Amino acid sequence: MIPIETILMFLAASVALSFAPGPDNIFVLTQSALNGRKAGILVTLGLCTGLFVHTAAVSLGVAVIFQTSALAFNILKIVGAVYLLYLAFQAFRAGSTRFEAKGNTKLAWQQLYSRGIIMNITNPKVAIFFLAFLPQFADPNRGSVTLQIIVFGGVFIITALVVFSLIAWFAGFLGDWLKGSSKAQVVMNRVAGTVFAGLALRLVLSER
Repeated sequence: MIPIETILMFLAASVALSFAPGPDNIFVLTQSALNGRKAGILVTLGLCTGLFVHTAAVSLGVAVIFQTSALAFNILKIVGAVYLLYLAFQAFRAGSTRFEAKGNTKLAWQQLYSRGIIMNITNPKVAIFFLAFLPQFADPNRGSVTLQIIVFGGVFIITALVVFSLIAWFAGFLGDWLKGSSKAQVVMNRVAGTVFAGLALRLVLSER
């Protein structure tokens, strides 16, 4: 059984890491501001779904591949950067129509959710981060390391879900203001496009 003090220490570290500025919470913030709180929460759910994949990868040892293989790391990195550039292109083209569109809302929600998943799983640094972070709190003397990593991964996912949802909620106030100004919508879309392009550049330049 994992001691409560270890869980609390891990929880504190997870909260701090979730609030620290990074691609995921910046992504949630911009999507919430552009599309509203529900959109930000849907993106958050997608990101957390991606974290399930990373937790499974670490617990099964798959993430080691990305730490030891430069080719695997670079391929996933390029895929992630291309996707971010695609999002940047969409944002620059969006103008002020995003808030006014009344089309297929269900499809839009599905796109936001899948956007979060893709954003997360195509970032090899998340897999490597989990590989470096989760095992630090596991102890072979307490039983199955794999099971402990799954528990810690679950705690981190719940923490990220709460923190990112809070970010989405408060960013939604910015979205409420943007709805009343078409000019502000255009500016915010340009800002979002720039953020996506910057995240793509950061991902391309990242090293293992």
